[in-house]
Amino acid sequence: MTTPLSDIPPGPDATTPGNAHPRRRLHARSGQRRILPWLSPRSWRKRLLLVGAALLAGTISILFAIGADHAIAIHHGLIAAAPWAALFIAPAGFAALAWLTARFFPGTEGSGIPQAIAALLAENPGVRGQFLSLRLAISKVFLTLGGLLVGASIGREGPSVQVGASAMHMLAGHRFGHIAASRDLIAAGAGAGIAAAFNTPLGGIMFAIEEMCRYRAFRGNSTTLIAVIFAGLMSLAILGSYTYFGRTAAGIGLDWPGGAWPVLAAGVFGGLFGGGFARLLIASSRGLPGAAGKFSQRRPVAFAAACGFGTALLGLASGGLIYGTGYAETRAALEGSARLPLYFMLIKMAAIWLAFAARIPGGMFAPALAVGAGLGTIIATLLPEMPAEDYAAFLVLGMVGFLAAMTQSPITAFVIVMEMTDNHQMLLPLMAAAAMAYGISRSVCRMPLYHALAMPALYRAERKQRARDAAMAGDHAIR
Repeated sequence: MTTPLSDIPPGPDATTPGNAHPRRRLHARSGQRRILPWLSPRSWRKRLLLVGAALLAGTISILFAIGADHAIAIHHGLIAAAPWAALFIAPAGFAALAWLTARFFPGTEGSGIPQAIAALLAENPGVRGQFLSLRLAISKVFLTLGGLLVGASIGREGPSVQVGASAMHMLAGHRFGHIAASRDLIAAGAGAGIAAAFNTPLGGIMFAIEEMCRYRAFRGNSTTLIAVIFAGLMSLAILGSYTYFGRTAAGIGLDWPGGAWPVLAAGVFGGLFGGGFARLLIASSRGLPGAAGKFSQRRPVAFAAACGFGTALLGLASGGLIYGTGYAETRAALEGSARLPLYFMLIKMAAIWLAFAARIPGGMFAPALAVGAGLGTIIATLLPEMPAEDYAAFLVLGMVGFLAAMTQSPITAFVIVMEMTDNHQMLLPLMAAAAMAYGISRSVCRMPLYHALAMPALYRAERKQRARDAAMAGDHAIR
C-alpha cells in the first residue's frame, strides 16, 4: 500500500539538501524531467541542424530562382535578336543536356518530384541515396538552368523539391545522430522547396501532406513546419515580400447561373485536359509507340535533339510564347497588360511534352500553371457575356482546374494559386473548381502523375541496389 505524500513526516533535517522532504525531492525530480530535455545540448543541436538544413534548402532554391530569371532573359535576348537561331540553339542544347544527364548525372532527369517521392517510398537507405544527395541537387540546378537557357519549356519548382529533400535528407546520416525519421525529413524538405520556390508557405505544407504523404500517414509536422518556416524566412530575407504572380483583385461569385458557369467550365475542362495530359505523360514515360519509340531508345541524344528542334519550331510559330516557364506571359495576362491567344494552351502543352520526352532535367509545375491560364482564356471566350474585367478570374480558375487535375492534388492546387495571386476572395470558387477537376481527372487517369512516374524509377533503383549489394557480398566472400 502506497503512503500518501501528506502523511510522510518532514523529519529532523528537512531543511538540509541531503535530507530534503520526500515531497520536495519528488517535485524537484519531476521539474528536472520537464526542464532538462528542453535545455539539453543534444536537443538544441538537433534543432539547429534542422534550421541549418532548411536555410540551406531555401538559399539554394532562391539562388536557383534568380539564376532562372537570368537564363530566361538571356535566351529571350538571343531570340529577339535572331529568332531563327532557335533552330540551332534548342537542338544542340537538348542533345547536350540529355547526354550530360545520362552520362554523368543519372537521377537528375525529369521533374524532381517523382525522385523525391521514390526516395520517400524506398526502404533501403542506399536506394534513397540514388535520388537525394547534395551533388545531385547542385547538378539538377545547373542542368535545369541550361534547359531554360536553350528555351526548353520547363520549370524550376519540381527541381526545387528535389533540392529541398536532398538538403534535409543529409540529416539522416549517422554522423548527425537521430534527428528525425528519414521519410519525415524528405517530406519536410519537399515542402520547403515548394515554399521557397513560390513564396507560398501554406502551399509548401499542403504539398508535403497531400502529395508527398499521399499513401502514408503524415507524422513529421514539427519537422515540416521548421523547414517551411525557415526556408520562407530565407526567401523574405533575400527577395523580400512578394507574390509570384502579383496581386490579382479579380473576383467572381458562385451565384446561379451567371457566376457558376466559369467555375463549372474550369472544373470540367480542367479535369478533362489535365487528366488527359497526365495520362499522356505517364504513357510517354513507359515508351513511345512505333518508330519514334525505337529511335528514342536506340539514340536518346539524337531524339532529344529532335525534340529541341520541335520546340524551336513551336517557338517560331508562336512568336516565342512557349519558351521557358510561361511565368512572364501568365503574369502579364493576370495584370491585364496582355491577353493570351486561344492556341496558347495547346502549343504550351506540346512544348512541355517535348521537354519531358527528351528526358532533360526540368519541372512541369510552373508550365502547367501557364497551360491553365491558356485554358482560362478559352473559357472566357466561350462565355462572352461575362464582364471583361473578370478575365483575370477566368485565368485563375483555369490554372487551378488544370493543376488540380494534372497532379490530382486539389488542396495544394487552390492553396498555391491563392497564395501566388494574393486573392483570398476567390477561395470558394477555387475550391469548387479544384474539387470538380480532381473528380473528373480520377476517371480519366487512374493514378496520380508524380506517383506513376516515381514507381518505375524506384523499381530501377532497387534493382541497381540489389546488384550492387550482391557484388559487394561476392567480394567479401572471395576475401
